[in-house]
Amino acid sequence: MNDAGAAAASSRIWRCGRYALGLARPLVMGILNVTPDSFSDGGRFLDPLAALERGLQMAREGADMIDVGGESTRPGSDEVSVVEELERVLPVVAALVHGLDIPVSIDTRHAEVARACVAEGASIINDISGFRDPAMTEAAAACDAGVVAMHMLGEPKTMQAAPEYGDVVVEVRDYLASQAAALEAAGVACERIAVDPGIGFGKTTEHNLELLARLPEIAALGHTVLVGASRKRFIGEITGEERPDRRVAGSVIAAVWAAGHGVDVVRVHDVAETVRALSVWSAIEGGAR
Repeated sequence: MNDAGAAAASSRIWRCGRYALGLARPLVMGILNVTPDSFSDGGRFLDPLAALERGLQMAREGADMIDVGGESTRPGSDEVSVVEELERVLPVVAALVHGLDIPVSIDTRHAEVARACVAEGASIINDISGFRDPAMTEAAAACDAGVVAMHMLGEPKTMQAAPEYGDVVVEVRDYLASQAAALEAAGVACERIAVDPGIGFGKTTEHNLELLARLPEIAALGHTVLVGASRKRFIGEITGEERPDRRVAGSVIAAVWAAGHGVDVVRVHDVAETVRALSVWSAIEGGAR
């Protein structure tokens, strides 16, 4: 990166409620699933106290934000009711907001959940359905939270049933550009919008690898870019590791690759390992300039 490029990068921010997050370095979003059935850690943090301790631990390990999710969206998963999702996430979001001075994100595709969590102090709405639901767009426009619009082909229940694309990167990029434009038209400021190509959501291993290889085309949209490849099935297929919790090395490599190719935020399970790896990568990048 030349001096002008470095200066431009250092001035970029992602505005998330009361936080203006500088994007001069890659940020780490820690994953906190308060579900019984998430693909990687389902059930471990269903208890609110266990979830709170895990969130605090990730903050100590260097997470820049914590993403709380109360509905598993693994392939084949069933939708949960809004009432059940709220029972899972609200106590955790409230506790983390009061216990931390970093943004708390709510991972949901339901407007009622998004609104309730923002009212409790959440600073980011992370919608895997990409704000397809007009009610979600209305919820985003009615607050000042940062938003993440993700690409997903279909729904979690069926998204891995033979997904097909002409050019996966072009189709994902164009979808994200369209959703970001719709959010802006509804009154969501550009600085609040992040886009996520949705690694593993309606994509084969080949699709995921193509998206990762061509991340600069997603970054060229000009929005904050978030990528979550952590412990995903494609890493297991490449490494032969069936257990998600043993995919740490592959996950860290994917995060570092993403950071080097235009991604601003990496969403990960393994915060400490990712933070350390990014520190080494940043030091090498700095020394190479």
